[in-house]
Amino acid sequence: MNADTTNTVDNGVIDFYFDFISPYGWLGAEKVGALARKFGRRVNWHPFLLKVTVLETMGMKPPLETPLKGDYLLHDIKRSLRYHGLFLHEKSKFGFLSVVPARAVMWAHTTAPEKIEDLVLALYRAHWRDGKDISDTATVLDVIESISLARHEAAIALKSASIKVALRDAVSDTISKGIFGSPSFIIDGEMFWGSDRLQMIKTWLEKGGW
Repeated sequence: MNADTTNTVDNGVIDFYFDFISPYGWLGAEKVGALARKFGRRVNWHPFLLKVTVLETMGMKPPLETPLKGDYLLHDIKRSLRYHGLFLHEKSKFGFLSVVPARAVMWAHTTAPEKIEDLVLALYRAHWRDGKDISDTATVLDVIESISLARHEAAIALKSASIKVALRDAVSDTISKGIFGSPSFIIDGEMFWGSDRLQMIKTWLEKGGW
């Protein structure tokens, strides 16, 4: 896997943590690649599961089911995406299980690391922009095939014990680093949570921290 599981700081990397269930994660995914390239960095793409970090580890309710906050988030998600030129499909499904697309990214780490950004963006766009259900394995395989990756090989891998264990380990590693929300970024050992931190991240990269 490309995931960095050590405690050393790699100043050439932006570690990007995301869950496909998060529209804010989509926004972060659309921006982080270009931001990294502008400053001569590379991105390590880390899928994880908010179900584990927020619901199980933190013991919180799903944000959209939280009184007052849920209504605000539904409004803010659409507003934030529009601000950045992105739009939700009317059939976009909230609260879906994101295990299958997360496993797909773990598979790409081992077979086509040069395609990970393409895969992440294609999966996010399929669900949130195009209204397709990426909790469905067939839909994920369609996306994999659309970016010229091997559908049959992926179909076998997504059911394999090794990929299941790899994702489980990745989620555990995410928690060990203090990550809980999507999107989150670790840059030069500094954690930033939320797509609303993108301008702050840009300034950090310009100045080399502060």
